[in-house]
Amino acid sequence: MSIKNRKQNTLKGEKAFSGIGIHTGREVTMKFCPAPENHGIVFKRIDLPDAPLIPASVDNVCDLLRSTTIGLKELKIHTVEHVLAALNAYRIDNLLIEIDNIEPPVGNGSSDVFVEMIEAVGIKEQSAPARCLTVTKPLYWADKEIQLIALPYEGFRISYTLNYPQTKILKSQFYSGMVTPENFKNEIAPCRTFSLYEEVSMLLDKGLIKGASLDNAVVIKEDVVLSKNGLFFSDEMVRHKVLDVIGDLKLIGADINAHVISIRSGHASNHEFAKILTEQEAISA
Repeated sequence: MSIKNRKQNTLKGEKAFSGIGIHTGREVTMKFCPAPENHGIVFKRIDLPDAPLIPASVDNVCDLLRSTTIGLKELKIHTVEHVLAALNAYRIDNLLIEIDNIEPPVGNGSSDVFVEMIEAVGIKEQSAPARCLTVTKPLYWADKEIQLIALPYEGFRISYTLNYPQTKILKSQFYSGMVTPENFKNEIAPCRTFSLYEEVSMLLDKGLIKGASLDNAVVIKEDVVLSKNGLFFSDEMVRHKVLDVIGDLKLIGADINAHVISIRSGHASNHEFAKILTEQEAISA
């Protein structure tokens, strides 16, 4: 699928999924609804009075502790990155996402269920041109050992280096691949969120991962992997980090025509880099 000079896309029909949020543990139903041209990706909190809307954009990011949260004043949607990753990979530009709680359903901790939702109803091409950011010169962001760079490139590629030197089984992992629907579905979408065993109690103390279990997350303790059915890939952890980058960069509201290289980035650094990309004059409609 060509990134440059394509038309905008929405879905052909509605599709819903119910489950629990990984951090809040709350029951939630989320529904994808087709939207008109130039609508963008917008969440609708149908559980609240007047069903307020929250556009998925860089400007609306309000919290980045272990996930990406968007919001307007007191109104929030937690953990949007796994949903946005699927929409980014499948080039969905316009969608109304109805949700009846504060966090999307976790599914199995990956983007699998959101890919299934997209493919169940199909993609509808629209008439208006899609926005595309073509990187024409290197763009760079760094904070100590965390680094992100975008290089001129035809297509959307992500290369990620993960490093946990204190963990025997994890240590360093590297993945590089094109962001296309096929590659995302087969190589990235199945990869689940993960945490070090030592981090679990800290996350619980912060009121997070209330809905987490070995059904929807991977826990790593030294040289042991704790998860349901083992690992889906030997390097599943770095692939999930790639998934997070794809989701966080969807918030710029445009395709990315570049090779994005990340070393140890997380949601906060992905957001800082997304702001740099958003500021570039190369974004055009």
